[in-house]
Amino acid sequence: MMSAESMAILILISSFFIMVFLRFPIAYAVALSSLFTLLYQGLPLTTIVQQMVKGISSFSLMAVPFFITMGVLMGSGGISEKLIALANACVGWMRGGLAMVNIVASYFFGGISGSAAADTASLGSILIPMMVEQGYDDDFSTAVTITSSCEGLLVPPSHNMVIYATTAGGVSIGSLFLAGYLPGALLAVSLMVGSYIISVKRNYPKGNKFSMMYLIRQLGTSFWALASVLIVVVGVVGGVFTATESAAIAVVYSLIVSVFIYKGLNWKGVWRALESCVDTLSIVLILIATSSIFGYLLTRLHVPQLAANAIISISNNPIVLALLLNIILLVLGCIMDMAPIILIATPILLPIATSIGIDPVQFGIMIVLNCGIGLLTPPVGAVLFIGSAVSKVPMERVVKATMPFYICMIITLILITFVPGISLWLPSLFR
Repeated sequence: MMSAESMAILILISSFFIMVFLRFPIAYAVALSSLFTLLYQGLPLTTIVQQMVKGISSFSLMAVPFFITMGVLMGSGGISEKLIALANACVGWMRGGLAMVNIVASYFFGGISGSAAADTASLGSILIPMMVEQGYDDDFSTAVTITSSCEGLLVPPSHNMVIYATTAGGVSIGSLFLAGYLPGALLAVSLMVGSYIISVKRNYPKGNKFSMMYLIRQLGTSFWALASVLIVVVGVVGGVFTATESAAIAVVYSLIVSVFIYKGLNWKGVWRALESCVDTLSIVLILIATSSIFGYLLTRLHVPQLAANAIISISNNPIVLALLLNIILLVLGCIMDMAPIILIATPILLPIATSIGIDPVQFGIMIVLNCGIGLLTPPVGAVLFIGSAVSKVPMERVVKATMPFYICMIITLILITFVPGISLWLPSLFR
């Protein structure tokens, strides 16, 4: 006979996944499955409102709308072309130069937008046609664009890292920001190696010869865009201001750069950008609020402890458990978006990760990269759909072309999982 607690867990989990597979919006699936469970347990429905308010009543979470606003303003302010030119000065001379430019530009742009979707839409609309015109296959061009966009999730300032820090509790946002640089660079190098091998095999073209003067000139042009990242990271790590304060300062700075220095935005464009921010922010905050109810029920029903016991019962080998954590996150990434995975999976999986010696900061990087890979996998991969829409290449061809890059990303994930220093070396220097 099933206990009342086991029945409540079954209702919560099964109703959630049924609605996910029926393509309900994730926020509705989370909220409705929580509602069904509350009704079954006879709890007052005022709990829903209390937990939703509690979920978004966090000073740290105030950084999220500011970072989103900063990314949209900078992304709309005409900096994409400047960052592409800077990336071209750095790596355009290599075989498959435009593919390398795509990857490096994503590293730069990701540090400003913090969004894989924004990276794909902004850089992809410029670089994919440019690559095709110079003789690159359209599916390869799209695959490079969507996979390299995941670098932006790791390179600070990333609002997803703020969400993880808030959910995990006690994790320094400054440490997470620092921890993302080397994994982001490692992912970029891994994708560049994969691109180079394919470029040599298919005899894709080289760019112009390397010129130090051209590089210095492009650095000077792009300085104002890259400085926004320095304001946030140096300010937070140096203890000058909190993540929320730094994000607010960065918004003002982004507005000045976009309107008065690069002149890529007029005031009408600013209002349009702010409308886009409200759309994105409303989705994120609704997810955080509804996930707070879900998380409350998971804790009340002791799901984290039960999941930990179930996973540890499979094996007590730390290597096996670490691989199992990654597999769980990758599977979740195939059916859910990034923010709900962070909000729902962190309370369950973080205790298991720490029990086998994985630092919470390192685990945050693992979650973000796993979720990034999930954004590229059907059936829910949002960035996969955006890349296909931008390039007008059928999704089936894009997935096939992305296969070698999936391997590059998995290798990076394994290295981040089993070599803690990749994530923890930079934060350790500033402790």
